[in-house]
Amino acid sequence: MAVKIRLRRVGKKKAPAYRIIVADANSPRDGRFIEEIGTYDPNTEPSTFKVNEESAKKWLNNGAQPTAVVGKIFKAAGIEK
Repeated sequence: MAVKIRLRRVGKKKAPAYRIIVADANSPRDGRFIEEIGTYDPNTEPSTFKVNEESAKKWLNNGAQPTAVVGKIFKAAGIEK
């Protein structure tokens, strides 16, 4: 099972907010997920995010692959493999 760390969209129309989740690569964007590890809000200036570092590092060490945007968020938060 390929596991990805990616964004799940929540919020109103034209005002998105995202949750950082761990999910199977084949599940839909807003569908079933394994664990929620943070939030990301691009509507604020500057963009805000909150990440549970322990969970993120655990999943990265277990082989989960972050998407490009989540990788940038992790880099800004100081989380590396």
